[in-house]
Amino acid sequence: MSKIVVNQDACIGCGACVGIDEEHFQFNDDGLSSVKTNENLDSENLKTTISACPTQAISIEENAE
Repeated sequence: MSKIVVNQDACIGCGACVGIDEEHFQFNDDGLSSVKTNENLDSENLKTTISACPTQAISIEENAE
């Protein structure tokens, strides 16, 4: 199963992800990006968001289950 991962050390809280894809992203209490849901990972907005992140903090990783 795949999941969205936000590298909290790389995230600068610019808000591009939340602005592009509110379905998958929100701000956490520290003002950084966090994942809302791992549903609909084929979304065009999600692909755009991953490309638009200025610090490349967002990725989709495969889990071994």
